[in-house]
Amino acid sequence: MLRYTTKRLLGLGFGEAQSPAAQLLPRLYHERVVDHYNHPRNVGSFDKSDPTVGTGLVGAPACGDVMKLQIKVDEQSGKIVDACFKTFGCGSAIASSSVATEWVKGKQMEEVLTIKNTEIAKHLSLPPVKLHCSMLAEDAIKAAIKDYEAKRAKSGSNSDTAPAEKVANA
Repeated sequence: MLRYTTKRLLGLGFGEAQSPAAQLLPRLYHERVVDHYNHPRNVGSFDKSDPTVGTGLVGAPACGDVMKLQIKVDEQSGKIVDACFKTFGCGSAIASSSVATEWVKGKQMEEVLTIKNTEIAKHLSLPPVKLHCSMLAEDAIKAAIKDYEAKRAKSGSNSDTAPAEKVANA
């Protein structure tokens, strides 16, 4: 009797058209999103006063996602030696942050500036409604590099400002 009533309520019985409630299917995320959400890489934070650390803090007020991404740079080589993040938001935002930290490690800052949100979205197979999450990740990377370059310029240890100009123009 319960099965019959449930089918009638959902419009599943007797060849009838499905009701809108029955047509709602759970959103299925790509396995990479689920993996990065369940097992995020590089969660944490560095001391933001450290001169080798750049911090990018970005947010999307429309959806409530806030992302803090930090990079640690080897001043001699200019390579990003470590990265971490803390994100308050949906699974796609957390996965985008996790992917971004993996992609920036071991790369030169100029190379990291070429990472685009479309690449992150494609890698995670994000649905169109979640593209803002990959945009936040790209913005966080740029903000972290800009912060690092600003620290270097302030301390006077950098006469080369080309990466900072690239971030400002991006």
